[in-house]
Parts: sequence; structure tokens; C-alpha cells
Amino acid sequence: MKGLKVPKKMANEIIKLLVESSVINRDYRIRRDDEHVYIPILEDADVPEIDGVTVIDDSFDESKRSPRSFIDILRDEIPAELLESIRRSFDIIGDIVIVEIPDELEDYRFRIGEAVLEFTGRRAVYMKRGSVSGVVRTRELELIAGEPVSETVHREYGSRILVDVKKVYFSPRLANEREIVAGQVRDGEVVLDMFAGAGPFAVAITRHGRASKVYAVDINPDAVHYIRKNAEINPGGDRIVAIEGDVREFLRGRESFADHVIMNLPGTACEFLDDAVRAVKDGGIIHYYEFARDFETPMKRLSRAAEPFSVEFIDKRRVKSRSPGVWHMGIDARIRKTEK
Repeated sequence: MKGLKVPKKMANEIIKLLVESSVINRDYRIRRDDEHVYIPILEDADVPEIDGVTVIDDSFDESKRSPRSFIDILRDEIPAELLESIRRSFDIIGDIVIVEIPDELEDYRFRIGEAVLEFTGRRAVYMKRGSVSGVVRTRELELIAGEPVSETVHREYGSRILVDVKKVYFSPRLANEREIVAGQVRDGEVVLDMFAGAGPFAVAITRHGRASKVYAVDINPDAVHYIRKNAEINPGGDRIVAIEGDVREFLRGRESFADHVIMNLPGTACEFLDDAVRAVKDGGIIHYYEFARDFETPMKRLSRAAEPFSVEFIDKRRVKSRSPGVWHMGIDARIRKTEK
């Protein structure tokens, strides 16, 4: 059976993340020894690479816990063949749950919402209505259970992220990614987050206490409002500079000033690579994200954009699955501003 072997000191945070991603196999029990915690997970679960955490094949004792998922609550109310089409995973953002419901279950959406609300114990359940779109990167959401609240405080690691899920895009599934990037920032370095959203990368970085300044830019006025709020409620927030507007306008006349440039806009970040290369210092790192089927495609795109400078690829990661065969890829690349 598929599971994770996790060092004890990391177990609570990892279990929390797995619960939020709905990948723990609740048919079986978590077990512990003196040094590690062993967590059963679903066979088809997408688990990001985390230092110190190992995917294992092991045996686990059965659990008698019931219900094991919101699907169990619905078994006597929705035909079995339709239940099979429901995605068992959902996003929990603070007190809010966001689910995907296929078209064939549209008429059952409110009952599904109530089941998710009962299972999670949160305040509100929203259903996705379409994909993230538009210049300000938001998606339409429909309330299907609970209270009509859309603003919430989401907690990950030591950060608190205040966000309105109807006004600003936020993914709790990038918590590990934010910690990976934050861990690369060194004392006194300057960071540019080109598409900052509510500022979760900026908050993670300043919480680590090493960056001297983080420029968090977003074209969505609501996002910038929450960047400022999150700077107020998190340690180190006085080092966050919230910038409203097109990042290209902000970068006009600014060159080679950032030690790290974060480009977490995987659908269209490629259009801004030239701007990122100009903004990064000699020896600085670009954290580039793209939806792709392989690592080679985003790596080649970044190398072409950096010419005539040289590129040293430090790390590459499958951050999360987007669709069958397509991944949200993360590439860390150091730019040497000397001619090849």
C-alpha cells in the first residue's frame, strides 16, 4: 500500500497539508515509531517532492473511522455510477472549501455541498464555475452550502494569509512550493514577485527573516489590498512593498536589482521572461513556472529568453498536476550576466 515516511518533527505540518489535499487514505491508520510517522495515502495521490519525506510501499492497519469521506455520506442519495465521477479532492482555504462538480451532477450540487460541509466542519462550500481567467486572475464561484462568506484567514506553516476567494486567486496546494522558494533567499537579498496575488510568497519569504525587501506586484487592486493586509498581520511584513499595476510598468527603468524573481503565473509567465531577465541581478535566481508535459520545454524557453547570458538550472519540480499529463512545473535558474 502506498504511504509516506515522514520525520516526526515534520509530521503535524505534513498531515495538515495532506488533509487539505484530501489524499490520506482514511481506510487505514497512521502509525508512528521513535523517529518517523507513516501515513497511508491514496494510490493515485499526487504528492510533491519534499525533502526528508519518502514515498513507501507498506502495510497499514485498517481504520474503523466513519464516514471516511464526504462520498460515504452521499452513497444512499446519489446513484453509484454518478458518485464515481466526483473528484474526492477539494481545496480548503481557511474556513472555506472549494470543490469541482461535473456537469452530470449539477442537480445534486447543493446536497454535495452539504455533505462536504458536514465532513469538513468549515463555514462555507463553493463550487467552481469555470477556470481562472481574465487579467486579474479570478474564477466564478457559486455558494452551495454554509454561510455566504468569502473572506477567510488561511494558515500554512507559520504564515497567515487573509484572502477573499471570490476576488483573489489563491491555491493552498502551493504551500510547499512557497517554503522551497523562501528557503533559497539569503540574508539581505531583494525579491521581486511579479504576480503576487494576495502575497503568500512574500509572506513566506519575510517570515523566514532574511530578505531585506520583497516587491509584491499585482494588477488586481483587490490582490494588492490583501498584500497590504497580510504584511500587517505577519512577522517581517514591514519588508513587503505592495505595488498595484502592470509589472512591466513597475519595471520600466529598473534593471538588475533583484536577487530572486518569482514568476508564478504558469499560463502566461513565458510572455514576461524578457522582463524577468532584465530585472534579475548577475548571479540572481529566476523562479519560473509553466504548465507543461516535460521539464525540457520550460527550460529551453527560459534559456532562449536569457540569451546572451548563461543559465544554470538549480532545481526543477512538478509542483502539482493540472490535467492528465500536464503539470504545473517549477524551474529555479541562476542567471549569469556574462556573454556565453
